Amino acid sequence: MTAPVTAQRPARAARGTGRAGLLVRPALIGAGLLVLWWWAGSQQLDSIEARNVNGEVIGSQVLEHVELTLICTALTIAIAIPLGIAVSLSRSRAGRLVVLSLGNLGQAIPSIGLIVLLALVISIGVGTAVIALVAYAVLPVLRNTMVGIEGVDPVLTEAARGMGLSRLAVLFTVELPLAVPVILAGVRTALVLTVASAPLAALIDGGGLGEGLFTGLTLNRPVISVTFGVLVAALALLADWLGLLAETSLRPKGI
Repeated sequence: MTAPVTAQRPARAARGTGRAGLLVRPALIGAGLLVLWWWAGSQQLDSIEARNVNGEVIGSQVLEHVELTLICTALTIAIAIPLGIAVSLSRSRAGRLVVLSLGNLGQAIPSIGLIVLLALVISIGVGTAVIALVAYAVLPVLRNTMVGIEGVDPVLTEAARGMGLSRLAVLFTVELPLAVPVILAGVRTALVLTVASAPLAALIDGGGLGEGLFTGLTLNRPVISVTFGVLVAALALLADWLGLLAETSLRPKGI
């Protein structure tokens, strides 16, 4: 599984659809979860299935999955945005090449291979899973930060400098506000990547919905694997929807 390395463009569909359009996806997600609840409840569960498909276990694993996703996404943002800003300000081709090469390296390796490799080099556990997921998700945010800043019209930055603003003042008052939609599109992509890849953390004792998913696959229990697989898909769709809301609400007026 490898994410596209091209810069992600900010979504514009939400403007046309309005609030009603933004409510369609959560309604569909909720309907899908209701169907899953009805289907799972209609099955005759054996002892193994009953121990895994219940509210306590599902709630615990969903919470672990969300916590892991939030930690990884926060670290991704904390690393990628400052790094992207620094590279853009430096205007160094060599620095740009090195940084993007490192970011591409994280995505060139399949996510499952990266997690297993780091587990062998470091150890198993949540910490190793976080490192792997951050390395895998950093490129979209890094690239979009660079593209967003470098895509600002030079006429605007020169006008700001002509008004006496310092380089940092131009960055924070002109370039970053105009780059926000592109940066948020990268964050949205990274968030969805993290949610979708986080089940692999269970392979190295990292917790999350992957525990139930791989239990069902290993023990050949379709009820378990389908339940947790649908939950992962629902979380990924929900994360994408939340990212769309953030893009829409945080987009500067007039852009």
